[in-house]
Amino acid sequence: MNGTATVHPLVSPWGRFGLYSYFIDAPEPAIVDTGIASSPREGMIPALEQLGRSIDEIKWIFLTHGHIDHLGGAKALWELTGGRAKVVIHEADAHMLRSRDGHVEEYAAGRQKYLKNPDGVQQQAQTAASAISGEMEPTVLVHGGETISLGGDVTLSVHPVPGHTPGSVAYRLATQNLSGQNAVFVGDAVQIHGAANRFPGYTDPDAYRSSLEHLRDEVRPERLYLGHPYRGADGEPFGVELDAAQAHRALEESLALEARIRGVVERYVHDGVVPTESVYSPFERVARELGYDGDPTLEPSPFFTTLDGYLTRALQNQEHSIHG
Repeated sequence: MNGTATVHPLVSPWGRFGLYSYFIDAPEPAIVDTGIASSPREGMIPALEQLGRSIDEIKWIFLTHGHIDHLGGAKALWELTGGRAKVVIHEADAHMLRSRDGHVEEYAAGRQKYLKNPDGVQQQAQTAASAISGEMEPTVLVHGGETISLGGDVTLSVHPVPGHTPGSVAYRLATQNLSGQNAVFVGDAVQIHGAANRFPGYTDPDAYRSSLEHLRDEVRPERLYLGHPYRGADGEPFGVELDAAQAHRALEESLALEARIRGVVERYVHDGVVPTESVYSPFERVARELGYDGDPTLEPSPFFTTLDGYLTRALQNQEHSIHG
C-alpha cells in the first residue's frame, strides 16, 4: 500500500520570535519540532482540529536540534499522545532533551562570557524551567544516514547538518505524491541573515558552512521548511515554505554572509583582540565593519554565540601554528 503525505505548517509565537513546527499528515502522522511548553496545547491542538485531526494520532515527534524553542514542547506533546509517539533527536543534542541543565551549561560556557549579566545563569535556568515542558529520554537516537518509515512509501531520511548546534539535522521527506520533490525540514541550520536579532546564530562556523554546502550541493531541496521567519539580505523575512528558487537563494545568502563574517573576524584576530566599553565588546570592530547595529544583548544573542565560535576557531589555529 502506497502512502501519501501533506505538510501543514504550525506557527506559534514566543516573544519576538515566530516558532515553526510542521505536521506531516502521513499514514503514521508526525510533528517536526515542538515549540515551547505551551505550544502543543495552545497551538497544535487547535490547528490540528481545524484540519479534522487529533493530537493523539501523532506517531512520531522529530526534533531538528536541542534548543529550547524546538524541543520545549516535546514532553507535553508526547504526553498528549498518551506516551505512544516516538521522539527522535540526534545523539549529540540528546542531553538537551534529557536535562534542562544542558541549556544552562551551554549559556554559561558561551554567551555569559560576553553579556556580563550577573543574573544571566539564573534567568536562563528560569527560562528553561518555564519553556521546557519536561525532561525525558528520547525514543530514537539518530546519527545521520537513517531512513525512517512513516507508513506506506512515506519516509524521512536523516541528514546531519551541524553548526548551529552539534546535533542539528535535516529531515528529507520522500513520498510518491510529492512528484519527486525534495521537501526538507532544516530547523535552524539555514540562518540566512538571522531572525528577530538580524544576525545568524551558530556555534561552529566550519561545520555550519559545510552543512550549508551539503544542503545546496547534495540535498538540493525543492521545498525548504525553516525553523523561524529568517530574513534575507533585503531585510524581508522568508515565508514558512520556500520553493526551489527561494531555497537556493536562502542557502546562497547564508553562505555569502558566513564568508563575509569569517573574513572580518580573521582580520580582527590578526590585528589583536581589543576589549572596549561598547555593548558589542570585544567585537565592536566586527559589528562596525559588518554594519550590524542590532542589540547583541537580546537573548538568545546570536551575535555573541557566532563570534565566539569564530574567535575560538581562530585562536586554536594560532596556537596550532605556534606549536606546529
